[in-house]
Amino acid sequence: MTPTRRTVLLAAALTAGAPLLATTASAAARAADDDPYDTLRRRWLEIALGTGYDPAAPPYADRLAETGELARGFRASMAPAANSLWSGHPYDPPAGITQSYSRLWTMTQAYVQEGTGSTGDAGLLADVLRGLDHLSATVYHPSTTRYGNWWEWQIGSPRLLMDVVAALYGELTDAQVAAACAAVDHFVPDSMLGDYTGTSTGANRVDLCRSVALRGILGRAPEKIALARDALSPVFPYVTKGDGLYADGSFVQHTWVAYSGTYGQVMLDGLGRLFALLAGSPWEVTDPGRQIVLDSVERAYAPLIHDGLMMDSVNGRAISRGYLRSDDRQVMRSDHFHGQALIAAIALLAQGASAAQRERWQGRIKGWIERDTVTPLLTARQFGVADLARLHAVAGSDLPAAPEPAGHHLFAAMDRAVHRGRAAGAAGSGSGTGAGPGFTANIAMASERIAYYECGNGENPRGWHTGAGMLYWWAAGSRSDQYTDWFWPTVDWYRLPGTTVSTRRLADRAGGEWGEPKPAVSWVGGTTDGTYAAIGQHLAGLGSTLRARKSWFCLDDAIVCLGAGITATDGVPVETVVDNRNMGEGGTHSFVRGRDWAHLEGHGGWVLLDGAGEGLRSLREDRTGAWSDINTTSSTERRTRRWQTLWLDHGTDPVDAAYAYAVLPGASRRTVAARAADRRRLSVLANDPGRQAVSVPALGLLAANFWRPGTAGPLTASAAASVLVRRRGRTATVCVSEPPRTGEALEVVWDHPVRRVLRAAPGVEVLATGRRLRLRVTPGTACETLECEVTLG
Repeated sequence: MTPTRRTVLLAAALTAGAPLLATTASAAARAADDDPYDTLRRRWLEIALGTGYDPAAPPYADRLAETGELARGFRASMAPAANSLWSGHPYDPPAGITQSYSRLWTMTQAYVQEGTGSTGDAGLLADVLRGLDHLSATVYHPSTTRYGNWWEWQIGSPRLLMDVVAALYGELTDAQVAAACAAVDHFVPDSMLGDYTGTSTGANRVDLCRSVALRGILGRAPEKIALARDALSPVFPYVTKGDGLYADGSFVQHTWVAYSGTYGQVMLDGLGRLFALLAGSPWEVTDPGRQIVLDSVERAYAPLIHDGLMMDSVNGRAISRGYLRSDDRQVMRSDHFHGQALIAAIALLAQGASAAQRERWQGRIKGWIERDTVTPLLTARQFGVADLARLHAVAGSDLPAAPEPAGHHLFAAMDRAVHRGRAAGAAGSGSGTGAGPGFTANIAMASERIAYYECGNGENPRGWHTGAGMLYWWAAGSRSDQYTDWFWPTVDWYRLPGTTVSTRRLADRAGGEWGEPKPAVSWVGGTTDGTYAAIGQHLAGLGSTLRARKSWFCLDDAIVCLGAGITATDGVPVETVVDNRNMGEGGTHSFVRGRDWAHLEGHGGWVLLDGAGEGLRSLREDRTGAWSDINTTSSTERRTRRWQTLWLDHGTDPVDAAYAYAVLPGASRRTVAARAADRRRLSVLANDPGRQAVSVPALGLLAANFWRPGTAGPLTASAAASVLVRRRGRTATVCVSEPPRTGEALEVVWDHPVRRVLRAAPGVEVLATGRRLRLRVTPGTACETLECEVTLG
């Protein structure tokens, strides 16, 4: 059979011309002249399969050829049976049905897209239709009661099924289209989009709306499209608990898990697709809340992207995936994988943003494209030709590439912080200005609001201590593969960098699954002026008696790490892991120690601040592991990586132990040694179970975390609080937050002459100026930083 005229026209439409996004009046008028359902179906295929690229040019030609090769392999191995469509891939295991639809979608793409070597292949089409009919008859139909993983039935499978039906619409009978629509109606009933509860929230809600919207288009059911559009509205507003986007940029899914990556990316991608799909149609998304989504790109997502990667502290259990055995196109699911997926989502969402936002976002995207040398975006294997075409369009534009902006972002609602500073010894260090940061750091904590870690579905069973103050950092000029290159399969899970842990052995999945394990502590958070920060964590060990107070003072070229009150009665040693650097396969980086400092070539250095340099222990070791060790569906291939570990041993059952050190990412050996010898630059004002504080005169900086009422240097707080004072010439800004989030008023005194108040945030009452500044602060319950700017006396 020769390809039908409709198929040939579809293939041509998907590889040439401009996208039909109907964002202008003329485009909307053209859409009005057409059948609205066919218009939207074609538009969806342009979004999903791409347009405006040359299928014979790289990288598209290779990707299309690979799609064709995969499709032919799936066709050859397809063997319909009672409980499977491919032998060895039964419906019963998690995502078995979804994987079958995924393979049919690959075969469909090979049929409708140019350059696959199977374009218009009648035999391939026949087998796709045979596969659809088999799944419809044996498992995915209204008479089936779902079992196992709910996601497979309600999100994974219907999403792919609707894509296949949209692409082959002209080749399907009315009965086949009706069967697909009936299956979606059964597994994603209207009631799923009623109450905004349970599994129908956040990213999951967007996925459900995506399938229902397509079902409405393909089944010509306007009420279904309207239902899907209206059901998006609960996703838009900021939340104050549970799943969703918070005003400070945090994104939470599964109630207690920091999830800006993966789930956050899915939400942003899904909204971008639906905004573009429905634009200019009778079902356009006009809810003003959509602007919150657009604003979130710069407030919530971009700060967590570093040189193309998405920081693993917000990727949940996905950190354990690596190479999935069930994956048909083998792609390393690393921090770069998740970051690039998010960048592609931003490129898509930009089509519905204002001109100013679009230009800023595309400048950021261009910068990420240029800086990602680990897995280059423009040839990333996870992308189909549609995403590649959108990214290449940005890369080829005249817009300048934007650098990473220096500064601090505190995501208090999900217990995460991101800091961008300058390499110690770099020109301009100490100014807080200049083009681009010298290093990027990320702190991951846990509280009664946010889980220690998430495991589930056989994934991430040993992530126990990832919320125990893990400190990720990347130095400028070095490859950003520190946590990409087989980090998680080979790391010592009891020695994650920055953490303080009891070495008591834990069982896999200790504490429970799906974000269940949470410490019964509330003081986690801090305060920031947007450049520097004081961050703190009341640490309670998972499955142990360990208690500690940990603080990070984020400066221009260093992060000062203080620990106090370290106490445990587990009968095993307690350690603080100063760092644990992945040197790759057989790394030979020079490691040098001084009296109170250490330096690792190509990474940076560490300075002991309490004169206990002899207590710093070090180990260089090779560690071997497989992704299957931490994920039941991942590759069993084993590899070895070399590690340089630095830690402080607090002994067995310590009582009120402490530590004080500074991390200098990217610093040279000479700079680290000089900083260790310079005791005037930085003073530790307090480090005990009641308060932790530092002074950095060169920066005009005072910062303190008060775990209870007390005084640290010239600062006094009447209750638990985080305080940061930054002087600039004759003015100073006092920043205060209340990490325990009681909402109760407190007083802060700065023992320094103050002439007058220039401004004070709502919630800040000035009680006195003159010889000292006295403030009464009435905080909210979101650990928000409240500022007061004054003129000095």
